[in-house]
Amino acid sequence: MEDFERVALSNQQKAREIVEDLDIVRTWQQIGAEARLVGSLRMGLLCKHLDIDFHVYSSPVKVEESFKVVACLASNPQVRKVEYRNLLDTEEACVEWHLWYEESPERVWQIDMIHIETGSTYDGYFEHVADRIVAAMTPLQREIILRLKHETPETEKIPGIEYYRAVIQEGIRDYAAFRSYRNQHPVEGILEWMPGK
Repeated sequence: MEDFERVALSNQQKAREIVEDLDIVRTWQQIGAEARLVGSLRMGLLCKHLDIDFHVYSSPVKVEESFKVVACLASNPQVRKVEYRNLLDTEEACVEWHLWYEESPERVWQIDMIHIETGSTYDGYFEHVADRIVAAMTPLQREIILRLKHETPETEKIPGIEYYRAVIQEGIRDYAAFRSYRNQHPVEGILEWMPGK
């Protein structure tokens, strides 16, 4: 097994342990909200970037209720920092939460929980994107994506969707070609892409 595959498997296992340690799904259920895993962990494509993504749904989104859940999550001693952003008056119709969970001083995970108004523009969208990517992706493409993520410098923060589009749609196979493709196709805001679209 390649080193990047070992890193990915180890980090995905640890990410799921953190989700269980924080009891994220059940904690959101306490206010009647549904938390769904999205992003690279959902797709088995989390590699070395230590992040976990959830979209959380309720109607309406009550800021004070959202704060109650995050206060409960933040009571875990491994949670070292919390950020909040209110975007309820935008098309995204959400409250953004970012938590930093310290596995060790050298390994700090970012947990993004986007609390979204049920029925709004992005309700279920990213779950659908993730499932379409998993269905379309070949084993070779999965390997290439993990390798590209592994080869990305720590200083670069690249949204996962850019890797997936480059590899699945454009046939990118190495990091030099990926960098060139990104330079030619810069992304601003949310990249709304999925296989077959």
